[in-house]
Parts: sequence; structure tokens; C-alpha cells
Amino acid sequence: MRNHGFWRPIFGKLLSNLNKDFRRIRLVRLYSTELQPQLSIDLIKIMEQRLSAIENRSTQLQRFLDQPELTPSEYSTANKELRKLRDSVDLISELRAKQKDIEELKSVISECQDDKDMQQMASEELSEATEGEKKFQLLLLKSLLPKDDADERDCILEVRAGTGGEEASLFAMDIFKMYEKYSGKKGWKYEVLEVAESDLKGYKEAIASISGAGVYGKLKFESGIHRVQRVPVTEKGGRVHTSAVSVAILPQADQLDVKLRNEDLRIDTYRSGGSGGQHANTTNSAVRITHMPSGITVSIQDQRSQHMNRAKALKILCAKLYEIERLNNQSSRSKLRMDQIGSGDRSERIRTYNFPQGRVTDHRVGITTHSIDDVLQGEDLDAFIDALLLREEMDAIASFSST
Repeated sequence: MRNHGFWRPIFGKLLSNLNKDFRRIRLVRLYSTELQPQLSIDLIKIMEQRLSAIENRSTQLQRFLDQPELTPSEYSTANKELRKLRDSVDLISELRAKQKDIEELKSVISECQDDKDMQQMASEELSEATEGEKKFQLLLLKSLLPKDDADERDCILEVRAGTGGEEASLFAMDIFKMYEKYSGKKGWKYEVLEVAESDLKGYKEAIASISGAGVYGKLKFESGIHRVQRVPVTEKGGRVHTSAVSVAILPQADQLDVKLRNEDLRIDTYRSGGSGGQHANTTNSAVRITHMPSGITVSIQDQRSQHMNRAKALKILCAKLYEIERLNNQSSRSKLRMDQIGSGDRSERIRTYNFPQGRVTDHRVGITTHSIDDVLQGEDLDAFIDALLLREEMDAIASFSST
């Protein structure tokens, strides 16, 4: 049943309230229990049908696994499917227990009309049980929503200076270091793979590997054009200039994910040095790898070791090829999500950093914060990231309710 009309006004009001909160305080944690969507009766009915199907399938698999004549292959396949259902089945059991408590407490309230103390006690417990039921319903709903398999992967971060010359390179350095500080606060591993410096020691291009739990799922909406408005260090007249930096977040992959074949690669070595090489030397330590079928080329000259540069280049190449494959597979994803969040394409302007006004605005969710320094220190970045994750979840709920 289609229920998009139900969710859109709620979501519009939700974002309006978030904007007001942002103007009142410097940091708003958007992705919190207070902002979880209220479940409609229709949505609960749809979800209950899915939960019943999970329960029935789990029971069937248990009975199947109890059969003594199963082959090892049959047992392994069925057991693997059952393990995938285990977390959902456990949550369903918790939900059913709460629902049973609710029914029993309602009976107590109905049967104890003359015992006010008992009624009050039962009413308080009923309120707690009802809140518990809602919590498990929300957890189960999230578990049923479609997931991006890449969300749990590590990621490759690419930052490139765009329009704006040296000022764009200096801002690219600021953005690159912003993600490094943010990663540090999250306890993630941040490894610089390659930096190409400009004449003023800004970054014409910088690439890093970020590793940790759910890194790609957290950062994936950072892809796009980040625009800066400020007075450049080279500006003598004090005029504000506009520059741009492109950010790409790619899920990490390995050679098995993309079926990389040696015969598809052309590997060239050369001497590192000049802008971008951390150590100019006389050995052929720099590596350029070209993937012949796609034409993608990756060059790394960050390390003295040719072996290390080759490993870094392969890591970046695999991420690029994996992303191409993912985008091809997801070409039919929700238009609603594309319109509201954006495609994540690096050519799309997503955020403006205005230094004279001290503000940062995310154009996809219409949220502005006036703590630009905190954002660039990785402090307030969660405010934007969490708002985008919340919007993604709302889109998924809208799609869920229409199926």
C-alpha cells in the first residue's frame, strides 16, 4: 500500500524543526531517539506481515535442520540462512513478550475497577511496556529496511582542488585535514596514501584510506562539491573569493571483489619527486597502474618503496572499479532518495563554507550552523552527517510502506 503522503509532511516538519534547533544551539545531535519516526497503523500492519514471514521461515528452517538425512551442503545452506535471521528472530521474541505484557496489564486494569492503587500501578507498567513495544518495533523496522552492503566497509577518501587556483588547493588541505580530525575523534585509522602539493603547500589532490566500523556508511554522503567563500591569503584588496573542492568517498574493495586480472593491468614505474612526491630520489619507486578495460589510471609516489606504492595504487584502483560496478547495479535506486539527498556524485554542490559569516550550510537538507571552526576541526560534522542518515532512513521507510 502506498503511504508516501503520510511521511512527507512529517518529514518536512521534522527538517523545519531541526533548522530551528540549529539556530538555537551550536551542535544538534539529530540522529537520536527523540527524532525517530512515529509508526502509522498501516506501516505496523505491513511490518507485522514481514515479521510473521520471518517467524514462519525460522520455524521451517529449524525443522529442516532436525532431519537426520541432510547432506552437509544442505545443512550448511539452511544453517547459514537461519543465522542471518537470528538477530531479527531475537528482536521479534522481545517484541512478542512486550505485547503479551501489554495484553495482561490491560486485563488487570479492566478487572480492577475498584482497586485504584492496583489500577495506577498497572497503568504505569502499561505505559512502560508500550514504550518498550515501540522501541522494538523501531529496531525491527530498521532491520527490515534495505541495506547497502558497502556500508560496513572501509573507504577511500579523495579530495581535489577545483576552481579557485591556489585558494582551492589551500581549502582542499583544510577539508582533507577536517576528515583526518573527524576520523581521529571516531577512533578510525586514517592513512594518507598520496598528496600532491601546490606552490603554497596546499593540496591539489590528496587521497587517504579510512578504516573502522561502518566508515563508508557514515561518510558516503560527503561526496560532492564543497564550496568555500573567504578572503584568500593572496588577495591584497580584502575581497571574498569563491572556490570549490571535490570530495569522493569510495568503499574499499579487494582484487576478489572486482575480479582484477593481471593481464588487464599496465604497470609503469618512474622516479618520484617534484610536487607531490614526499621524497625525491633516484630510484624508480613511483608507480602508475592503468586498468586497460576501463582506462582508469592511478599514480602513487608517496613512499620510497616501489612495493608500498604499488600496494596503495592497487587499493585505490580496486575501490574505483568497485564503485563503478556498484553504481551500475544501483542504477534503478529510488528517485525520491536521489531528489532529497542527492546522488553523491562529486559534480554536485552539497555544502558551502562561508568564512565572513562563520557559517556552514548543507544544501541537501537545508541545515546551517554558525560554528565553521568547529566543523573544520571535525567537531560539528556529525550534525550534517546524522541529518543525512536520518533522511536516508525516512526515504527507506517511505519505500518500505509502498511495497
